[in-house]
Amino acid sequence: MGLTQTLATSLSGLRAAQSGLAVVAGNIANAQTPGYVAQTSQQIATVSGDVGDSVRVASINRVLDLFVQQQLRTETSGGAYADLRSSLYQQLQEVYGQPGSSTTLDSTFNSFTSAVQALTTSPNSSAAQSQTISAAQALVGQLNGATSTIQQLRTQADQGIANDVQQANTALQQIANINQQLQTSTTSDASTALLEDQRDQYIDQLSKLIDIRTVASGNNQITVFTGSGAQLVGSQAAQLSFTATGSISAAQQWNADPTKSGLSSITLVSPGGGSVDLVTNGSVRSGELAAYLNMRDNVLVQAQSQIDAIASQMSSALSDTTKAGTAVTGPPNGFDTDISGMLAGNTTTVTYTDSSSVQHTINIVRVDDPSVLPLSNSVTTDPNDTVIGVDFTGGLASVVTQLNTALGATGLQFSASGGLLRTTDTGPGTVTVNSVETTTTATTLNGGSGALPLFVDGTAPYTGAITASGAQSVGYAGRIQVNGALVADPSQLVSYQTNTPAGDATRPNFIYNQLVNGSLAFSPGTGIGSSTSPFQGTLSAFMSQVVSMQSLATTAAGNLQAGQDIVVNALQTRFNATAAVNIDTEMANLLTLQNNYGANARVMTTINQMLTTLMQVL
Repeated sequence: MGLTQTLATSLSGLRAAQSGLAVVAGNIANAQTPGYVAQTSQQIATVSGDVGDSVRVASINRVLDLFVQQQLRTETSGGAYADLRSSLYQQLQEVYGQPGSSTTLDSTFNSFTSAVQALTTSPNSSAAQSQTISAAQALVGQLNGATSTIQQLRTQADQGIANDVQQANTALQQIANINQQLQTSTTSDASTALLEDQRDQYIDQLSKLIDIRTVASGNNQITVFTGSGAQLVGSQAAQLSFTATGSISAAQQWNADPTKSGLSSITLVSPGGGSVDLVTNGSVRSGELAAYLNMRDNVLVQAQSQIDAIASQMSSALSDTTKAGTAVTGPPNGFDTDISGMLAGNTTTVTYTDSSSVQHTINIVRVDDPSVLPLSNSVTTDPNDTVIGVDFTGGLASVVTQLNTALGATGLQFSASGGLLRTTDTGPGTVTVNSVETTTTATTLNGGSGALPLFVDGTAPYTGAITASGAQSVGYAGRIQVNGALVADPSQLVSYQTNTPAGDATRPNFIYNQLVNGSLAFSPGTGIGSSTSPFQGTLSAFMSQVVSMQSLATTAAGNLQAGQDIVVNALQTRFNATAAVNIDTEMANLLTLQNNYGANARVMTTINQMLTTLMQVL
């Protein structure tokens, strides 16, 4: 090898060492920079003929474990989901109070029943009457406040979705921009590694919002997909679309059918203009967005249905009266029942046994808004029953026609006389009508019985009506009030008819018995019980179930958060073990590079002296 070649080789060594020193210096300077990944310079020998005569820097590489990085992003998404869900559950827990404390919903209810119990022993006491009204108002206030808090949490979740969508769109656009820049960059350029660091930071931000997976391709490109496979960004970015609702009410619920939905979905709009509903498709499965959607559309909706069930069942237990029909001896056999007092939402229940000895229950629901027909079986507390919604606006003859049309195939037949509805079989060997009973709602305080509208929907009676705007039960806990006439005259807690004796405990005993001992059926939609076995029990038992269920759910959410945090921290530590800058390692590399630099410099100095001597000789 000649002197000139040796000089060139030493010069390439100096340049390679200088590049390595720059990488080490950059690592040390950015040791505490968030998202910075340690870099190394890869050197290769260049060959002339069969002899390696120089060295050059082939690339500046980042030191990281791609498999661990992908695992970390997956678990980060799960961690963000668990953290946010636990936080929202903690806020929801405040609605019910801590089990065993005096501030829980069931404790407030027990205070009300205690006041009613005191009234049963002293019905003529104005103090006991006033105390009962005050306790009822405290319970109503807690139900109203619970509704307000739940809907505020839903509004908070809805706004959280909007904020996260905005952050996701920013991250997607930045990833696309960096992808475009990296198409023209070279791996030997240190700025390429820095761009990749920036891109990774945006991908990491995105992983907190939604579950993602990444696919690397040529030219330093990264394509990002949702966990379900929808492409979010490549050389161009898709955009997420979402419109915040503002203040949400209990009646506003998400539905997969956009024409029925009261809340916005998250739509993915591709660069080409195509769109897909990520919520309807189940594409949002983890991350903050999944947590917000789950709380807004499931957990908090169910929480509202639970307190609505408490409010509606408590109202109905005190105001509804069920009367059995009068037997009709035939043939045909059946029952007469008075339906003249039925209001929208009131029911007539028919129980019969078919020719195969199978028993059936039919709930005939009065409807004054025919636009809601036909009704779903889910409108009753037991969805296993058959529900028939009947439009009463056309009169009794129309009611009979509708019933015969809807139920003629069962073997039942209907007729009417005056205000009586007659339900019978169609003759020997057909069905057997076991019972018919009608439930009506008391709307006045002097109805001649213990039943009374102690609680009302604003100023209107609660009947469970179903209209085009929805079921009256939805959001009722936020509207329930103590009857204003009782607030003005608490003595009507005792007086149920003209000239009721001052010490008559008939009505107080009725109220107490219904509140404490009344066995009520609750819809499976509350999350208590199931569709095959709906929860049936007292109001107090149901409230205890609700408070206990929410407490367990809050604890479970906290445990999930703690477990997920451990996993994320462990993966972060494992990732940092490779990717983070190790100062000791960098100092060792620095000494090696300095020695290499010095050695090449001495070779160049020696060659320079030799060339100088040679020139002097010549």
